[in-house]
Amino acid sequence: MGKAVPRNIKQRANLLIEKFPDETSDDFEKNKEFINSMELPFSKKTRNLMAGFITRQKKSKE
Repeated sequence: MGKAVPRNIKQRANLLIEKFPDETSDDFEKNKEFINSMELPFSKKTRNLMAGFITRQKKSKE
């Protein structure tokens, strides 16, 4: 199985990358803390998927 991420998670994560390029990084823990600090109504699984997707996107751009 690959790294399948649902479309809605990708859309939300890409929005965060566009709006907050300086706050997102290639570190999973920092991304997770950033999403937690925004106090958005996401479940733990959703937050982790978004943080992981943001991490992979940032690493691939470098």
